Amino acid sequence: MKKDFKKTTLLNGLTVFLKEIHTAPLVSSWMWYRVGSKDETTGRTGISHWVEHMQFKGTPQFPAGVLDQAISRNGGVWNAFTFMDWTTYFETMPADKIDLGLRLEADRMANSVFHSKEVASERTVIISEREGSENEPLFRLGEALQHAAFRIHPYHHEIIGDKDDLRTITRDELYQHYKTFYVPNNAVMAVAGDFDTRSMLARIRELFEPIPRGKTPPRLARHEPPQDGELTLNVEGPGETTYLQVAYRFPPAAHPDFFPLSVLDSLLAGPSNLNMFGGGISNRTSRLYRALVEKEYAVGISGGANATIDPFLYTFTLTVHPKRRPQEALAALDAEIERVQSERVTKAEITRAIKQARAIFAYGSESITNQAFWMGYSEMFANYNWFLTYLDNLASVTPADVQRVAREYFRPQTRIVGTYVPKGNGRTSNGR
Repeated sequence: MKKDFKKTTLLNGLTVFLKEIHTAPLVSSWMWYRVGSKDETTGRTGISHWVEHMQFKGTPQFPAGVLDQAISRNGGVWNAFTFMDWTTYFETMPADKIDLGLRLEADRMANSVFHSKEVASERTVIISEREGSENEPLFRLGEALQHAAFRIHPYHHEIIGDKDDLRTITRDELYQHYKTFYVPNNAVMAVAGDFDTRSMLARIRELFEPIPRGKTPPRLARHEPPQDGELTLNVEGPGETTYLQVAYRFPPAAHPDFFPLSVLDSLLAGPSNLNMFGGGISNRTSRLYRALVEKEYAVGISGGANATIDPFLYTFTLTVHPKRRPQEALAALDAEIERVQSERVTKAEITRAIKQARAIFAYGSESITNQAFWMGYSEMFANYNWFLTYLDNLASVTPADVQRVAREYFRPQTRIVGTYVPKGNGRTSNGR
């Protein structure tokens, strides 16, 4: 992958990536802040996501109602996302209109208003969003599993936060969180598309360099102790379908084992898509699909990991076949994991798994929006070189590497097994 980009740091500490791509008259601009649900203490869970919502509620220069109209009227799209480790905002617009997006981001980095009325309105919206998620079996199961996996580390709680905290967080707490973390020296800006680098950098300096550097934000340093044995849990709820989630400890994205584990993911469950946009590919050739779905232990099977700063989880999700008990589906999953641990995978199968993982990565990272995305995203958990060398690192994975990481990471003693037991379908007694 060509290193045709420019990286610079402004006087106030803002890191800026610029990449010219002249394939279409578009520019995509992303602003990344190093703040997410990992930075939240008990009593303030969900505050990072709520601040993200408030960033769409206006500044004195750009009142709330003006923003959407101005972006859409100029043919652009914009959005934002909050994760465990970061929060990001983007605008993708016609190249001759991108200045509006730049002005907007510079303004709301420092001047968002946080009106009490808007805070109250968003409180209702976010609590409603939380309650909607609670109706989904996999949200309820996944949250319980995350709570069990992380007793100490702040990956413990869902990004949206706990409902009690959402009811009590104040306007001043939200504003203080914003002023603490939304400072240029805690941010990375990434711009890709149809522009001239020298002119774009000059404009970014003009807009962003007057914003003063802030204090280095505090970081929670709470490390999860080793897990001493398999944890199992049940979640009961409405519905007719039994789900099984099996989560293994997974290294951070900057760890060298992330790459052989990504190939193992492709081999077992079909490749995970790390791109923000772009669909997946069929997992029908994966080992688990053939062993669990085709043999009717499960109706569906998926696996996935996230690129995180700290160790997180790799989670298999099984929709248990109506004719099967969850223990049977788990036994079938275990048999396939044990097989990859005990029998060296053939070079041909590894080659196919790498090819699929490379394909989903390369396909999704081609667009202008995704190229801008990756410049900032990779800086959140490693650095941009991680992205530039990703395909080479995948290609260098060997069958021995895959067997080693399967043995090291996919051990029952360090996993969490969660079962969603639907009420009233006559199988409650069969839950683990």
